[in-house]
Amino acid sequence: MTKKKGKILIVRLSSLGDVIFSLPLAAVLKKNGFQTGWLVSEKGIDIVKNNPCVDKVYLAPLGKWKKKGFCLENFKEFLSILKEIRNEKYDIALDCQQAFKSLYWMLFCGAKRRITHKYSRELAFLGGNEHIPNPYKSDFSCHAVEMHLEYARYLGLETHKPEFTLPPCDTETREKVDNLLKNIDKSKPVAVISPATTWRLKHWDKDNWRELISFLKDKFNLIFTGTTDNNELITYISEGNGINLAGKTTIKDLAEIFSRSDLVISPDSGSAHVAWAVQKPVVIGIFTCTPPSLFGAYGDPNKYFAINGKLDCQPCFTRTCPLSDGKEKCLKHPTAKEIINIVKKVFEFKENCV
Repeated sequence: MTKKKGKILIVRLSSLGDVIFSLPLAAVLKKNGFQTGWLVSEKGIDIVKNNPCVDKVYLAPLGKWKKKGFCLENFKEFLSILKEIRNEKYDIALDCQQAFKSLYWMLFCGAKRRITHKYSRELAFLGGNEHIPNPYKSDFSCHAVEMHLEYARYLGLETHKPEFTLPPCDTETREKVDNLLKNIDKSKPVAVISPATTWRLKHWDKDNWRELISFLKDKFNLIFTGTTDNNELITYISEGNGINLAGKTTIKDLAEIFSRSDLVISPDSGSAHVAWAVQKPVVIGIFTCTPPSLFGAYGDPNKYFAINGKLDCQPCFTRTCPLSDGKEKCLKHPTAKEIINIVKKVFEFKENCV
């Protein structure tokens, strides 16, 4: 049995994908005998709560606070959560958020060592009393997982084999997914299409999706996921094929669905990152404006793919097209044929299957 080395608090509030990118750090800490707490917001709570690598979870309801605006009730709740954290007497706090929203938590969490990066965004470095070199590269060559593992290396811990852990699936979720997927053809593999995300400029061209779905529809059970706002897009690209679960799933449901899938195709989104964390399906991430080297699925290059069109303007990493003509060329690249060719290669479909 590994001897407990002390208590570490991870401050990683959001987003869903970024919380997932921090999981290997929690796994390393657990493996090395640390008792780990995690401060998280609503977006990542289902990934952290009951996770075997996290001993204590603190929910900071940032979404609720934002809706109410600054008020005494929110401030009292902030102080209550902060008091609970301070009572735990953490030895070390790690700022994996590195932004203004983590600054005050780091500053007042009570940990003896508050470690952040020297060049953190939005003055977040002020929350630390120890600073490690900034791992962010201007060419996006360092993956987000590796950036968070810098904390483990700073603490002298081995990080050669990053691991992902997710909360175990409960009976209620399993039974719900059983019902949602009860009509699939068990003689075919399962492909999940999650075509939308929160950034509009991350969205792949809808006609590209339609061409891809046309290729996949006879070879896979097709399952579409997203929010109710995505129904119009899904209706267009699916042309009536597959099962539409938009608005019907939670993050826990998605993790269970992905665990039963063979292929997941998605833009750079929380869904893609959950699918990758499950470690079961082939994941093809389609990148338009964001850098695949930073946010793509991490690991086996024969199973995880992060593809963009290799245009001169990619990645711009912006929410609005910076080109003078504003044509948003990246939304059409990569082409549908490039994604189809990956599917063919991985699943060994012959050319005459097109």
